[in-house]
Amino acid sequence: MSWLFVLLAQLKQFVVPLVALFVFGRGSSDGNGWSELWPLIGIGVLVLLSLWQYFTYRYGVVGDALVVRQGLLERSLRVIPFARIHNVALQQSMLHRVFNVAEVRLESAGGQKPEAEMRVLKLADALALETLVRQRGHAAAMGDSTAADDSAPLLELPPLEVLKLGLISNRGLIVVGAVFAGLSQFSPRLIPNLFQQWGGAMFGWADQREFELAEYAIAATSLVALFVVALRLFSVLLALLQYYGFRLSEHGRRLTVERGLLARWRTSASRRRIQSWTLSEGVIHRLFKRRSLEVDTAVSENQNQQRALRELAPIGTPAACEALIGYLLPHAGWARLEWQPLPRAAFWRLFVPGALWLGVFTLALSWRFGAWGLLLLLWLPWSAYKARQHARRAGYALGEELVAVREGWWRRHWRFAEIDKLQALNLTRSPLDRRCGTATLWLDTAGAGAMSPPLRIRLVPHEQARAIYERLSGELARRPLRW
Repeated sequence: MSWLFVLLAQLKQFVVPLVALFVFGRGSSDGNGWSELWPLIGIGVLVLLSLWQYFTYRYGVVGDALVVRQGLLERSLRVIPFARIHNVALQQSMLHRVFNVAEVRLESAGGQKPEAEMRVLKLADALALETLVRQRGHAAAMGDSTAADDSAPLLELPPLEVLKLGLISNRGLIVVGAVFAGLSQFSPRLIPNLFQQWGGAMFGWADQREFELAEYAIAATSLVALFVVALRLFSVLLALLQYYGFRLSEHGRRLTVERGLLARWRTSASRRRIQSWTLSEGVIHRLFKRRSLEVDTAVSENQNQQRALRELAPIGTPAACEALIGYLLPHAGWARLEWQPLPRAAFWRLFVPGALWLGVFTLALSWRFGAWGLLLLLWLPWSAYKARQHARRAGYALGEELVAVREGWWRRHWRFAEIDKLQALNLTRSPLDRRCGTATLWLDTAGAGAMSPPLRIRLVPHEQARAIYERLSGELARRPLRW
């Protein structure tokens, strides 16, 4: 039944054209009924393509490489060394679980698409392939003919922790925003019309009952509170669907993550493929005394970011995250790093840009609304306080094996990487930096996500930044790049 899963995947891609054929084809009927068959013809073509792919797709193992052959008229043969495979991702939708099969993707660094993609394998065959990649890849990397196949759990999330993750995260708001964006693309006036209708109905109901100002305020507060509670409940539901049964384990030198309630998701990557680390916490994290730990791996995440190994600990206590870092980076000395604070003048550098933009907005609002626009200046004390707290907590650390930075106050993060994983150094100075005698050192690693915080040492004296640059340059020149 492999062709059936291939057909379903293709139908997801062509659902919009097929619906358009069905809707507009009926409107252009010439009376002979042929126009209504066009969607069926399109589905028939997709069925033939799925069967064609099923009968022409083969894979096998030759030595230390995986061989994939597909096509009949236009043939292709891919030979993929096991050492080149950086990430193995197994995914099971509900339909996959019914048939006890899985979809397998083999990914490497820098590729814009997977090295190989098996739409459907028996679950036992998929796990056997993952084990084979793990063993052969480890043996090729270590120059050994045997590889350990032990499994050690490093972190497991009970249902209560998953519920806390849902309360902490904003996944519900992200999904709602995506739905609004999609509806806006479908019909730009749909959302404004809905708000106008609902607002008119609610205000009409309130006018009939002759609400006063206090009652309007209570009603508005209640609606906002109801919206926030609904978003949190939605976030909890999404967290249960995505992270139920989360388990981080180690198989030899590879890390494996399994999670999911209805659809199961499993991915693995070699520990040496981890390029950089991000330890973060927000306000609600601190209320629950929790943090999250993410990594960037040397795997392209163009359109499949959700499949790559990224979250080692979606939620965990600070002690658990510190223990996980200490275990996976035993020689880095994370707990012994000596943090260097930013200079006192960094407060002004963080405060002035926001103050300038606030002044521009204040002028624009004052021109439009008069003196009422000056109320925006009340934000200045909070902005100054936030910049001072940010400057007080920011800093950097440079150890023998690790370089790390910490930033943020309202939402804090620690970003760090092994020196052996650095691929580029960039020392920059803006006109304001030259005036103040400061500089910013940017550190680049492979696989850094677009949404990941930057790894940079900023707003430090130029001589100090130059010394760090020279030290790291010397280290990178004498050390081999590990990725």
